[in-house]
Amino acid sequence: MLAALTGMGLSAAAGLNAYIPFLVVALMARFTDLVTLPSGYEWMAGDWAIGIGTVLLLTEVVLDKVPAVDTLNDTIQTFIRPSMGGLIFAATTAASEIDNSTWMAEHPWVSVVLGIIVSGLVHTGKMAARPVVNGATVGAGGPVVSTVEDGASIGLSLVALLAPVFVVVALGLLAWLLVWMSLRVRDWRRGRRERAYASG
Repeated sequence: MLAALTGMGLSAAAGLNAYIPFLVVALMARFTDLVTLPSGYEWMAGDWAIGIGTVLLLTEVVLDKVPAVDTLNDTIQTFIRPSMGGLIFAATTAASEIDNSTWMAEHPWVSVVLGIIVSGLVHTGKMAARPVVNGATVGAGGPVVSTVEDGASIGLSLVALLAPVFVVVALGLLAWLLVWMSLRVRDWRRGRRERAYASG
């Protein structure tokens, strides 16, 4: 159960920023005893993986702060974030220090699918909300929201690894935020349509 919570938390974090949970897991596996990556995933803690992950993270952080460019980046990340969610979920549910889940070990594909779904849902909410934030604030809100998302991704990654029982609370807050943002998106679009009809 703890393994599934850890995987869900990290996958959700990947939906906000693909490279933060990857690097958190890789660095913890490399420099601490908290995570030992299972066979087949040891490469994640290697020099090349950490180096490339760091470069990609820095690129993502910069691009995600630029209005209009952030929307293009989100489109590209549609393929990357869910894939990273599946990878992270599979790697951490198989890590013996987190949990010894026999069922998950016998059905590794479930971890990948769950990771893709969780990360994909979070990414979809983020992708839908960002153009609205940019439009409503003339681009000024994008960098602020992006910084909050990065902070949330770091926090969720750490909670998932250090205190997975609190992942349920964190995911509940994230779900509430995504629903709230979806409602705001709907209201903003409705208001824009009504103004267009009134002026037409």
